[in-house]
Amino acid sequence: MATFTFAALSLSSSRVFVSGAPIRFSRSPNRFHLLPLRCSSSEPETAMPPAGWSHKLIAGVAGIGFLETSYLTYLKITGSDAFCPVGGGSCSEILDSDYALVFGVPLPMIGMAAYGLVAALGLQLASKKLRFGIDRSNAQLVLLGVTTSMAAASAYFLYILTTKFYGTSCSYCLLSAFLSFTLFSVTLKDLGLQEVYKQLGLQLLVASLVILTLNTSYSNSKPASTSLAEIELPYYATEISTPSSPFALGLARHLHSIGAKMYGAFWCSHCQEQKEMFGSEAAKQLDYVECFPEGYRTGTKMIKACIDAKIEGFPTWVINGEVLSGEQELSELARVSGYDESVQPS
Repeated sequence: MATFTFAALSLSSSRVFVSGAPIRFSRSPNRFHLLPLRCSSSEPETAMPPAGWSHKLIAGVAGIGFLETSYLTYLKITGSDAFCPVGGGSCSEILDSDYALVFGVPLPMIGMAAYGLVAALGLQLASKKLRFGIDRSNAQLVLLGVTTSMAAASAYFLYILTTKFYGTSCSYCLLSAFLSFTLFSVTLKDLGLQEVYKQLGLQLLVASLVILTLNTSYSNSKPASTSLAEIELPYYATEISTPSSPFALGLARHLHSIGAKMYGAFWCSHCQEQKEMFGSEAAKQLDYVECFPEGYRTGTKMIKACIDAKIEGFPTWVINGEVLSGEQELSELARVSGYDESVQPS
């Protein structure tokens, strides 16, 4: 609503009153000069968000997912073991299981294609330079369909992870699920509630097709002989061949005296290497908890002591209430436990 100020003019006077204040003007027989009047709006201006910010965010998040799935695809092709910062060897077991294939196609390869498509669409929408004759509305519709399928697949895989791989962890699986849900959420926010409601039927159809496809693939797949998902590992004892140093032996006795515990699994190579650091004599002094004393196969639960300790990877140390994940140097164990080499426990 605009507010205008009017001036009452009188040719017989040398002054004009504007809102009670006089304004002088020069008069000639045929014209007069009046100061310009200003028109102001009572509605405040609102700052608009930068154009294309959501599409730039989508492109960035999808780029991270593309790098992750490219790395996993490389591991799948070369047969290499995945580096798992959390979860120990269980990460490779999940990535090498039958659930990592969809109708024989490696799942990371499918994910790489999906993330690549989303990243490309996000960049094109952000730059407003769409290729192949597709317009903006159709590009957004394709983006919605792809991110919906990714979110539905991630939800299905989280269900598989919690039911078929109980007690194991896969940091790559969780990261991919987080990225997929983020892309889906940003896409919905960019479209707006009204448009999302109009496309609700499409989203439900896409999600249903994705879940049906995955369920059919896993139901019809035959266990491969090389799949770790079907391999049973009977329990076997490991032997330590290295001798124990006086420092290692004293540290092991100290850890035992304060109730420190080392949680591990018989098939865990890092657990074996941790024991080798102590040596044969010192390793026998440790309070070691085997989480799979009856053997291991996919879906086997850890013993109650390991579940209660919330073990997520091997080895895991619990010393004076502090949790140390992964293989530790003896000097670090001595520092955390407060070991003084000059004071030997009785």
